Amino acid sequence: MSLPGGIDFGLNRVHVLVTGAAGGIGLEIVQEFLKHSAYVTAQYHTSPGSLPELQKGIDNLELFRADVTDEHAVKKLFSRGGEFFEQEVQVLIGKSLDKFHLKDVNLVDMDLAQWKRTLDVNLTGPFLLVREFLQRLRKPRRKFAPDLSKVAVVVIGSTSGEFGEAGHVDYSCSKAALQSGFIRTVKNEIVQIAPAGRINAVSPGWVRTPMAEATMSDPSLVERAIATVPLRKIATTSDIARQVLVLASSTFSGHVTGQNIIVAGGMEGRLLNPPGETSAKHEDGSATAAASTSPRAKPRKSMP
Repeated sequence: MSLPGGIDFGLNRVHVLVTGAAGGIGLEIVQEFLKHSAYVTAQYHTSPGSLPELQKGIDNLELFRADVTDEHAVKKLFSRGGEFFEQEVQVLIGKSLDKFHLKDVNLVDMDLAQWKRTLDVNLTGPFLLVREFLQRLRKPRRKFAPDLSKVAVVVIGSTSGEFGEAGHVDYSCSKAALQSGFIRTVKNEIVQIAPAGRINAVSPGWVRTPMAEATMSDPSLVERAIATVPLRKIATTSDIARQVLVLASSTFSGHVTGQNIIVAGGMEGRLLNPPGETSAKHEDGSATAAASTSPRAKPRKSMP
């Protein structure tokens, strides 16, 4: 599909697999690719959400339920998607665990099960997905051969992986690994199979998703969130999805690989000691800021 003025993203009939497609950001990503006439395989884990409604009346969207941490399920996902569109996946979009599904708990109190589960979804999942993606590019099924000039991977990171986040050491560590070591290693390996193949990350900060609406309804929390953001706004799901679209397009980003694009309005970190917090005394008598009992002191689950 061409945009007004003849601009074409080069995604017409390109097979795109979007994981985590039922969530706010994932759903928006699916819609962006559909606008540009891509073939879209949309994966969801538990509930398809609004995807079935989106699927009505179109033939370039297919839905599959799968657990991305299960090796067999990942193989089946690629197999069924390829069979449906008669084409191996050419573009992989990896949207993983939403932090709203996690307990907000400091490291000192975090149980091992949460730590393992988060890393399983946010690191083992992308490992299995990208591995299967590359294996099928290397040995595509007969008549399903993809256009290797279109090959791209975009994973979704987070500013939690850039700055860290109290109460979410599991999430922050998994995202930091994904948007740094993972993409920088894969960028050097993917070209051995697809010479023009690329991998990049998009890392959002605060985003207005359906799951975040309750948090966003508190003006004080929003004010705290944008205190270190020069653009002084919360991102929309479209802000994230369009950046993913651009990076996935070999037409627009054909010479961009191994990069982590932060979509957070210029965020420069966390506001740790906002005005109005009281001071406390250390045992040696020196003063330090103490956490306020106000909701402003500790915003919860603020990022994707």
